[in-house]
Amino acid sequence: MKKGMFTFGLALLALVFAVSFTTGCAKRATMKEGTSVSSQEQRIAPQTSVVPAQAGTPTDDTAARERALREQALREAAEKAAREAAEKAKREAEEKAKAKAAAIMKELQICDVHFDFDKYNLKPEAMEVLKKAAPAYLKYTDYKLVVEGHCDERGTVEYNLALGEKRANEVAKFLNDLGITKDRIKTISYGKEMPLDKNHNEEAWAKNRRAHFLLNR
Repeated sequence: MKKGMFTFGLALLALVFAVSFTTGCAKRATMKEGTSVSSQEQRIAPQTSVVPAQAGTPTDDTAARERALREQALREAAEKAAREAAEKAKREAEEKAKAKAAAIMKELQICDVHFDFDKYNLKPEAMEVLKKAAPAYLKYTDYKLVVEGHCDERGTVEYNLALGEKRANEVAKFLNDLGITKDRIKTISYGKEMPLDKNHNEEAWAKNRRAHFLLNR
């Protein structure tokens, strides 16, 4: 009986040892599995943390391109506005210059003065016309004047050329006396070759006996 009890004790001790060994292995396996999962999570975590940064890059590039396009559009709009402003200023300056030139030309304009038949001396009304015209020529010294002498159709060509010259010279002398220098006045005679009125009567002849004025720069 002692032998049987001994055998039973050994069997029980072996069973306890087997259970303890199995439990220990299970614990170690569980710990190893947990360690493996943890390591996998550690390896995956850095990869998942990189993904948002990579996903954000296209958005940043798109925003940069849109910003660059907006800036370029603003520059082009500013350049266009500057060109239009410069063109407008140029047009206004040209129009202003034309208007000023037209006003000066009008101020410098002298109407014809007329002479009696076969005379070259200035009549009082002719002197008044020249007196009113002189200040403009004293003001705008860049302008010069051409005085044309004309006659009516009566008389020879040679005679009327000489008479027309005397009429032009008489006007020039009077303007010289008013302060306009000789170098600014040129005279020329056309005699009876350029009638203003081609009719053959006293009214036409009176119109043709004249001094005509042209501007010269």
